[in-house]
Parts: sequence; C-alpha cells; structure tokens
Amino acid sequence: MLKCIIVDDELKSREGLSLMLSSFFEEIEVCALCQDVAEGLAAIENYKPDVLFLDIQMKHETGFDLLSKVSNIKFEVIFTTAHSEYAIKAIRFSAIDYLLKPIDMQELQNAIDNVRKKQNGNVKDRFKQLMVNLKGVNNENHKLALPTSQGLTFIKVNDILYCKASGNYTEFYMKEGKKHLVSRQLKEYEDLLNEHDFFRIHHSSLINLNFMKDYFKGDGGYVIMIDNTSLDVSRRKKDTFLERIGYRA
Repeated sequence: MLKCIIVDDELKSREGLSLMLSSFFEEIEVCALCQDVAEGLAAIENYKPDVLFLDIQMKHETGFDLLSKVSNIKFEVIFTTAHSEYAIKAIRFSAIDYLLKPIDMQELQNAIDNVRKKQNGNVKDRFKQLMVNLKGVNNENHKLALPTSQGLTFIKVNDILYCKASGNYTEFYMKEGKKHLVSRQLKEYEDLLNEHDFFRIHHSSLINLNFMKDYFKGDGGYVIMIDNTSLDVSRRKKDTFLERIGYRA
C-alpha cells in the first residue's frame, strides 16, 4: 500500500484527484488533502507518505517552497499544474514526474508506475538537483538525470559534446570521453536541450554548438566536433543550422 498526500489550493483539484486515486488504484491510500504549504508540512510529518501530489503554483506559495522546508525528503513527488510553465523543464531534467491539469487517467497511471520503479532511489539527489536547475538555463551546474539500468546518472549539460540516436536509445558523448546509453529517444532530449545551445543537425545527431570545431559545405555538409568526430548535416536542416550559427554564404 502506498500512502499519499495531496497538496493543492483548489478544492475541486484536490477532491477530483483523490476520487481518481481511490476509485482506480487499490494500492493507494489517500491520507490527507491539504490546501497550502503549512497543512502539507504537517501532513508529511504526521503520515510519512510514500508519494506527494504537489501543486506547483498556489495562491501565495509554490510547491518548491514546501520542498525547501522538508529537511529529509523520503517520498516521491508528482507535481501537478494547470500550466505548461518554465518549471516543467527543470522537473523533467531531474527525472521527476508531473501531471498537467485536467489530469489524464493514463498519465496518472504512468506516473504511479514510475513511483513504484523509483521508490527510495536517489530521492535526495534528484530534488537537490531540481533546486539547482530551477535557478536557470545558464547555470554552469545545470545537470540532466539519465535513467540507467542501475538507477540514475547525473551529467552536466555543459559537458555533453553531442547525442546520437540508436533506435529507441540515445547515446550521450561526453567531453571527458565517456559515453552513456539511455533507453529514451533522441527527440525527448532535443526538447530538453534546445535552450542550452544544442541543435539537431540530423535525425540521428544532436550537437552542442559550443563544441563544434568546423563546418564544411556540401549537399548538407558536415561538422567536426572538438573530439574530431565528423557528423553529417541533413539537407533539410542545413539552412536553419547555418542561420543558427550565423553563417552567410
């Protein structure tokens, strides 16, 4: 049985989510419905939950305010929000689940499945990194959580040279020579990294523009990275790529 607490300043949201959980998930016990940070903190202390459903933006506070006041986070968090906001990327970078309101049943099921897989694994590390990532895109300590067979590996975004698609997997090539293989598609990481000077030059390649050494013209052309790797630029991406790097023929 998973004990859960719901923290949301909207009564309809609290009660609606509680009804979904109690009606369709026999293994979940809803212990408390809380309307603000103070009530949420008291419920965490009282019930010691396994999972916390936490609204991001409340009237005068945020879900992050609540987390910052918990000295030792031993529960999983599933954020809930009515807005696709800037914080979502920081949350995704840190391998934490979120649900957009109105909550979809399949997405709720997926989030709960993920809780079961991650329970007690790297909780403190993920939330510590989330707080760092929330400080902004240009933070040199911005890290991305990569799911591996052993758990999670945190890598600095500024240390990624390029990423390559390998079927349903993505290969991360790092500045120091390491390689990480992740069971996620390249598109997912393109969406996350496009604000960090990354550009998808080909359906199979996403590069860190800061580590591109040369570009050679051709049908699509190709780039040379600082580790001397050659990567093709597709004809379809060529014009947008040249515009992005400020190249004028």
